Amino acid sequence: MIGAAVGPSARSPTADDPVVLPVKGGIVSRGELFERLAGAGRVIVVSAPAGSGKTFLLRSWIGEAGLSDRAAWVSAGRDERDRGRFWISVQAALRSTPAGVGLIREVTPAPGLEPEAVVEWLLEDLGALEDLLWLVIDDAHELEAGDAVRELALFAMRAPARLRLAVLTRRDLLLGLHRLRLEGELTEIRGEDLRFSVDEARALFAMAGTPMPDSALALLHERTEGWAAGLRLAALTLMGRDDPERFAAQFSGSERAVADYLVDEVLERLPEHVRQLLLRTSVLERVNGPLADLLSGGRGGERVLQDLERANAFVVSLDSRRSWFRYHHLFAELLALELRRTAPQELPGLHMIAAEWLAEHGYPIEAIRHAQTAESWGIAARLLADNWLGLFLDGRIATARELLSRFRAETLATDPELAVLAASDRRMAGSLNEAESYLALAERESGLVPAERRGRFQVSLASGRLAFAQARNDAQAVVSEAERLLATTQPTETIESGLGDDVRASVLTDLGIVEAWAGRREDAERHLEQALEEARRIGRPMLELQALGSWALLSGFRSVAMSEQRARQAIELARRHGWDETTSAAATAYVALGGATLWRGRLAEAEGWLDRAERVLEHATQPTAATVLRTTRAFLESARGRHVKAAAAWRDAEPIAGLLVMPHMFATREQALKLETLVHLGETERVVRALADMDEEVRETTQMRVVLAGLRLAHDDPEAAADALAPILVDSTPVEWSVWDIKALLLEAIARDALRDPGASSRALEAALDYAESGGLLLPFLQHPAPALLERHSRLGTTHAALISEILDLLSGHAPGAGPSDAAPLREALSESELRVLRYLPTNLSAPEIASELYLGVSTVKTHIHHIYAKLGVHRRAEGVERARALGLLAPSAHTRR
Repeated sequence: MIGAAVGPSARSPTADDPVVLPVKGGIVSRGELFERLAGAGRVIVVSAPAGSGKTFLLRSWIGEAGLSDRAAWVSAGRDERDRGRFWISVQAALRSTPAGVGLIREVTPAPGLEPEAVVEWLLEDLGALEDLLWLVIDDAHELEAGDAVRELALFAMRAPARLRLAVLTRRDLLLGLHRLRLEGELTEIRGEDLRFSVDEARALFAMAGTPMPDSALALLHERTEGWAAGLRLAALTLMGRDDPERFAAQFSGSERAVADYLVDEVLERLPEHVRQLLLRTSVLERVNGPLADLLSGGRGGERVLQDLERANAFVVSLDSRRSWFRYHHLFAELLALELRRTAPQELPGLHMIAAEWLAEHGYPIEAIRHAQTAESWGIAARLLADNWLGLFLDGRIATARELLSRFRAETLATDPELAVLAASDRRMAGSLNEAESYLALAERESGLVPAERRGRFQVSLASGRLAFAQARNDAQAVVSEAERLLATTQPTETIESGLGDDVRASVLTDLGIVEAWAGRREDAERHLEQALEEARRIGRPMLELQALGSWALLSGFRSVAMSEQRARQAIELARRHGWDETTSAAATAYVALGGATLWRGRLAEAEGWLDRAERVLEHATQPTAATVLRTTRAFLESARGRHVKAAAAWRDAEPIAGLLVMPHMFATREQALKLETLVHLGETERVVRALADMDEEVRETTQMRVVLAGLRLAHDDPEAAADALAPILVDSTPVEWSVWDIKALLLEAIARDALRDPGASSRALEAALDYAESGGLLLPFLQHPAPALLERHSRLGTTHAALISEILDLLSGHAPGAGPSDAAPLREALSESELRVLRYLPTNLSAPEIASELYLGVSTVKTHIHHIYAKLGVHRRAEGVERARALGLLAPSAHTRR
């Protein structure tokens, strides 16, 4: 019935009220919504689904604002829709308020009374309104379309400024209030605005006497999507239960109270063809018009979905074009329950129809899930095999592995295409033996692959073998598989266009990575650069990330600054795509950056990057990266003087290193670092034996000569230490200076100082500081501390007083300046020549003087400086130095260390 009441308190709740609870302490204040109502325009439209709390909101706010005697409330009931009776009810409600009692004429129903006349009389009487008056039209969606809505729109447009009109409706009415919207006189509140926040939900449960733990509350809030009726029904259902966590986990649209409410208030009000569309499309996580037509066997599905969304019937639009939709979680669960109850035999067929359409239209993940739900394992397997590489290159590795996990073990063991994917999955999990077994199985059963799929299968199998060989650092196998794959990357009848580009870029990346780990630097740089260009050309950032991360590690041999720069670029790329916590490529970049910052003496920052790598590699195993991670951590512990922990870290690395077919590029360096740790632990006899058993070629490397010098100094034999270093210090200007050359010079200085040769000692130390300053490499001075020698040298007119001060700070326990972890990376890396020039910018040397130092032409140096400024995004020398220090390309300033 259409009825009128004076003030909200005189009115009984309607179906739109979220279920009334016996709450303690009043109402849940909706602060933000209350503020919007207080500052509302002349007309307020509250349009939201059943149970969203439209009525409750207005009643609560009117009561809290003290407006009960200035509010008239009219409900348009579903059982009576006579326009004349409606407007008479409006007139009576307004007349019953103190402001309208002597102002609004009394009208009684009479034959022939036109609704338009009642509206005109009402507008005429309200023209003399002096006090502010509120009129609330509840359940406005029950008004007949056409004349009744048109009259309401007319009334809204012509109503006097002292009248506030609030229209509460479950669906949008065509009121034509655009002018009011443009004039700022229209306030609109929708379903998303009415959703309870977690804090409001917490208050609701507390007032209902059923407080919830935070974890259960968060889950329940997610399940209900903040729907007021859902939360209140949950609070009612929870009364008397003693396990809120379990209740929250199990609460769904099939809950009796929720299901009854949704059936009565939503489902039963819909036409039969709409109900059938909703039921049959409930198998989908999202739906569009064509899919709805296909599953329901009808037409016009898109229009139906749009109308349902406009009517706030628990249908949510997912895009701006309103072409894709989803159902409210609880409503979707109710629909699924109803479908299982009424037509369970239709479920497999509906899932397969959905799978075929989704696969055909480029939605492989959803297609695979539907095929698996229908238990059509063969189709699901083909779809996953066809899309595995694409999912990996899109960074959806976890999704691909989850889809694979839904196949039974016996299916994996009998389907060669799935066996290749299982090998990839096991490799990523670090189970290389299992991966090898699956590859062998796929090879044995390859004859089962249909003829039309064999070309793709062979590419997939070869890619799997290559990735496996790369994980084991088996360079020979990688090269063999790479050559085979690169020969097949042109589009043919067996490999479609587009797949060839992906395979080629992936092969180049794997080839460059294994060459980098194998120490074939020139080949690795060439292939990684090609992979990087190819990845960018075809728009594959995952391959770009892999190439950049591995290149960062490789760059550490040439330049720690370059390594750090490329690692930061890789990390930024991973962060931009959300891969910074999930991919082994990101972990490789973290390891590279951890190593670079470690050599710079930024121990705390280095530990942070290594910790991040450790977290990632728990889920995405990469043996070579894991090996370097653990050895770098051992190096970090050694630098802190915690040599027992360093030795434990070396032991942790040994089982992983045992998985590799051949030693990686850091093997000699790591062996040297391990031997240095043993020297510090006093286990010098083990070091002597290790050096004696070593191949002569390895024993004569700079790293092992440095180990031998440290051993001799530990035996208090500085002369033997100097002799050990002599072969590698004959040429004092090597083509590429490394940290090991700095360590050699430092140990030479220590040995010459012990031999009472201050001149030779000072020259060696100054040379070590020269090269340490250019790259900010402080760590050698922490590994072989000589504070007294450094302090004496600082009083001898050295050009590196600031650097010595920083080293002494570190040795005394002061942390260095904050690292540049938040500095935005460069879009284009500095070249080696530009980095050489950059290292002179903090000095007072002019361009001609820098040119003289570097044996370059003045114009060449000026060109390099111009390029440096452009790449750093600066215009002056001081700005360039500051930016380079923020990026870690130069050592921190002495003025910012404390």
